[in-house]
Order: sequence, then C-alpha cells, then structure tokens
Amino acid sequence: MKKGIHPENYRPVVFKDMSNDDVFITRSTINAKESIEIDGVTYPLVKIEISNTSHPFYTGKTKLVDTAGRVDKFMNRYGNRNKK
Repeated sequence: MKKGIHPENYRPVVFKDMSNDDVFITRSTINAKESIEIDGVTYPLVKIEISNTSHPFYTGKTKLVDTAGRVDKFMNRYGNRNKK
C-alpha cells in the first residue's frame, strides 16, 4: 500500500437510520455536527435516511408493481389511435 494516502483520524462514529431509529457504531473519518451519548460515552452522530435495516432489498419487503395493469391502461388510452 502507498504511504500517506489514507486518513489518520479514524474514530468511532454513531450512524442513526432516521426511518426506523436504528443506531450502529463504526469507525469513520466523517465530520459530524451532532453528538449522542451511548452507554455513558459521547460519540459523533451522523443521521442517514436509509440503511440495511430499512432498505427493501435487505428487509425483503419489496413493493410489487402491477405492470400488466399499466400496460392495459396505456393500450386502452393510446393503443387504438391508428385504427380509425
């Protein structure tokens, strides 16, 4: 590995998923404006919108899209324009 290209200021940081209030601690160099206290220790806090605990791919709660209904609706609306 090349020397001097990796940051030296790794520290524990709390990431909070705002959609389900799940928190996890990992090492990061990100700058955080807020902080949070967990088990008597104060950590920098980074709020995120989605994580593996709320993403549909990881939770298995995917939304099914009715494509057949959309195609039928399109054909009813625009499909018969050339048959006059």
